[in-house]
Amino acid sequence: MYDIILAFITAFALTYFAIPSIVYIAKKKNLMDEPGERRSHSVSTPSLGGIAIFAGALFSIILWTPFHVFGDLQYILCAFIIIFLIGARDDIIPVPASKKLLAQLFAAGILVFKSNVVITGLYGLFGIVDIHPIASYVLSIFIIMVIINSFNLIDGINGLSGSIGTLIALTFGTWFILIDRLELAILAFTLAGATIAFLKYNITPARIFMGDTGSLLIGLVCAILAIKFIEINKLILTTPNYAHLKHLAVRSVPGVAIGIMILPLFDTLRVFLMRAMKGKSPFQPDRTHIHHLMIDYGFTHMRATAILVLVNMAFILMVFNMQHIGTLPLILLVVSIATILTGRLYFLVRDKKIKFAKEQALINPGSQRTSEKILRKEVQTD
Repeated sequence: MYDIILAFITAFALTYFAIPSIVYIAKKKNLMDEPGERRSHSVSTPSLGGIAIFAGALFSIILWTPFHVFGDLQYILCAFIIIFLIGARDDIIPVPASKKLLAQLFAAGILVFKSNVVITGLYGLFGIVDIHPIASYVLSIFIIMVIINSFNLIDGINGLSGSIGTLIALTFGTWFILIDRLELAILAFTLAGATIAFLKYNITPARIFMGDTGSLLIGLVCAILAIKFIEINKLILTTPNYAHLKHLAVRSVPGVAIGIMILPLFDTLRVFLMRAMKGKSPFQPDRTHIHHLMIDYGFTHMRATAILVLVNMAFILMVFNMQHIGTLPLILLVVSIATILTGRLYFLVRDKKIKFAKEQALINPGSQRTSEKILRKEVQTD
């Protein structure tokens, strides 16, 4: 337990004291994220905070993890470095999406084939329990890449990605403490320590953003924790050596894992489906994410972040309390509630824009054409 606390403090301290130097260097070398049409900030801001998160987490993991019980750690650190390199490069000089995906595929492959971060079955979902090893590898790589990119996609307003990453890491980390998996608890609490330190500088007015370096790393760690959460839970239920931990086993574990990570996963799925339905590339950027809708409705960055974190927390409490209903019913319940809440927000934003357009048309008749365009656009996006 002391190692976990020390790992958390070490990651926090190193990240906390590293960020001011990174901010200074970024401003000196003009390595800034400039405001733009899709940006939610209006002031040039450094976007290299992920370097501090990476440094704090990496140093703390190496210092405090008991290597004799975590033989696969070297491969996890290799995946960290791959994600760090592509993220840092993209934060300084934008990288094509295809190259970013290739680097993520490489990192995911290392985790799956060398570190055994693998989903071995569907746990009764659609009546399927175990799956073929090849299908297992493909599914695991897909899941890892989806989770990595989901955190990258929600990193659009101050504090959101870091806060959600912290919440998810603390949730998984607490469970790993309860089942005495020290190495995974250290991994989780190290990430939490680094992201909490970063949030000190990312609260509005933000002095720094985490950039792709930070969001991709948070996604990578959360992917590892989620898959290990599912697989170790299976061992607890099926292995005699873990019989003393059965009272800590989680039922409907895939549904619970989805509920824990509902905000990044659901927002990514929703945005990709909406873009596909409009005939656009799923990777084409726009302002349709949940956090964009909340900003458009009038919430400040920090209020939107606080609301979304509380909503994600409510989902976590719900899935743990309703795990007995079964995997598929739990997933359907989680997705249905998320869909209803997001749909309500979407229509509130749409109605607000239509009302504003009509008011502008009354105040300034010369703006009639602009107002009509806004109205048509809102109708077309239904």
